[in-house]
Amino acid sequence: MKKTCLLLLLLVGALAAGSVSAAEVAGVKLEDRVQAGQSELVLNGAGVRKKLFIKVYVAALYVPQKSAAAAALLESGPRRMVLSMLRDVEAPTLFSALRDGLKDNLEPAVLAGFQTQVDQLGALMGKIGNARTGDRIVLDLGPAGVTVSHNAVSHGTVTGGSFASALLTIWLGEHPVDKDLKQALLGG
Repeated sequence: MKKTCLLLLLLVGALAAGSVSAAEVAGVKLEDRVQAGQSELVLNGAGVRKKLFIKVYVAALYVPQKSAAAAALLESGPRRMVLSMLRDVEAPTLFSALRDGLKDNLEPAVLAGFQTQVDQLGALMGKIGNARTGDRIVLDLGPAGVTVSHNAVSHGTVTGGSFASALLTIWLGEHPVDKDLKQALLGG
């Protein structure tokens, strides 16, 4: 009888552990770990991007090692930002928001130095077209640059590792697109 109870407790414990292994934000299920190229990344944090009171997307940040320090995450190795759309957004609107986030976080001279990469990003976002509710946009940020995927289809890479870190300032910089989202991405 004791063995049966012990086995039952172990089974219940294993099932409970399995049910909390994946995060869920605003109805979007997120993996605890993802494979990005040769690297396994862990979920650092996730939250909802709101514009006024409208929920736009769930953002999830994956990194090699969890950290609550934005500066460390901006400079760490491979990272992945996953945007799970909660509403339809036209490609020009999405790109404009990304460009504005860069403007808010980079000095004008630094932003001017990234003009080629910003143009490349705009072209890749144009390939995505309009993002629909339920779509997933993945930005793989690494030493080679930023690879943009939409619903598991890669649209290309913007070259330059320093641009990858600059792009992440949109969410983790001094003037993030959404302060509550920044805290959530930092695991808070």
